[in-house]
Amino acid sequence: MHHPATWQAPPAAAAPPRRTRGRALAWLAGLLLVPPTAVVACRAADTDGITPVIQLLAFLPWLLAPAGLALLLALLGRRPLLVAWAVTVLAVTGWYARPYDSGLADRPPGPVVARVDVLTSNVQYGRATGELIEAVRRERPGIVFAQECPSTCVAALARELPRADYPYRIAAGGAGAAGSALLSRYPLERAGSLDSALAMPAATADVEGTAVRLQLAHPLPPVPSVIGDWRRELGALAAWAAAHRDGPALIAGDFNATGDHAAFRRILDRGGLRDAAALAGAGRTPSWPARLPRPLGAQIDHVLVGEAFSVRSARFLDLPGTDHRALLVSLELHAAR
Repeated sequence: MHHPATWQAPPAAAAPPRRTRGRALAWLAGLLLVPPTAVVACRAADTDGITPVIQLLAFLPWLLAPAGLALLLALLGRRPLLVAWAVTVLAVTGWYARPYDSGLADRPPGPVVARVDVLTSNVQYGRATGELIEAVRRERPGIVFAQECPSTCVAALARELPRADYPYRIAAGGAGAAGSALLSRYPLERAGSLDSALAMPAATADVEGTAVRLQLAHPLPPVPSVIGDWRRELGALAAWAAAHRDGPALIAGDFNATGDHAAFRRILDRGGLRDAAALAGAGRTPSWPARLPRPLGAQIDHVLVGEAFSVRSARFLDLPGTDHRALLVSLELHAAR
C-alpha cells in the first residue's frame, strides 16, 4: 500500500503507433484533396471561381498527381471515406483532363475557296522577334498574329520581311507587352480595336474574295490583382465573337486562358467557334511556359475558327527568346452551301 504523499498516478497509455500513423496519413490525404476538389467542382459548375482556383484551372490535368497521392495515403491509412473521396476526385479530374476530341472528320460547309496558314506568337516584349522572323520565312503563313510586339518589333518585321511577301500590316499598342501586330498576304482593312490594356486590334481580310473577320487576342493574365480585367477582356472577346457569328471569323493570339476556363469556353459558345488545335488532336499540347518540357505546362495560345473553316493541321513551334510556343495552323476556307 502506497503512502498518500508518495503515490503517483500511472502514466497515460500512449496511442498505438498504428493509429497515430493512420491519423497522420488521413490528414495529409485530406489536405492533398482540397485543391483538386475545389478546381473540378468549379469546372463542373462552369465557373472559374476565385484565386487560386482560376490559376489552377490552367493546369487541371496535373491535379491528377496530388489526387493520386491522396488515394495512396488513404489506402495506407485505411480510411474508406477518404478512399471514396479520392476516387471520385480522380474520376472527375480524369474526365475533364481527357484529350479533346478531334474534329478533322467534320463535314465542311461547302467547297474549298482558299487554303490559309495562320501563325500566332507571343514574342515576350519583342525578345523573340528575330526567331519569329525566321519562322515566318520558313513557314510562309498567310496571316501572322504577333503579341507583345512593341515598336522595335514592328520596325524589325517591316525591315526583315519584304513588303512583296506581306504587303498588308497593322500595328497597335506601343511599348512592352502592349504592342501587337498583324501581317497578311491578303488585303486588310482595319476594323478598330477592343477596349483592353494590351492592344487587341481587329481587321477584315479579303481572302480570295471572301471577307474574313480577324481579331487578335491578348487579354491580361489572371494574376490576382487584375482578375476583374481578365474576366472583362475575355468577355469582350466573347462579345466580338457573338457579333461576327454569321460570317467567316477567326480569333488568334495569347488568350491567357485554357479550354478549362469558363470565360474561354464562352468565347467558343457565343461565337460558334472551335479551337483549331483541338480539332487537329493537339488540344492538350502546352504552349506556356515554353521552358518546361512537354507535356508540362498549359495551352493558352489558340487559333479559334468559325464554321466556314476546316483544319488540316496544327503545330506548336519552339522559338528561343520567348516563354510561349508559337502555333501554326493550316486551314481551309469553305464557301457557304
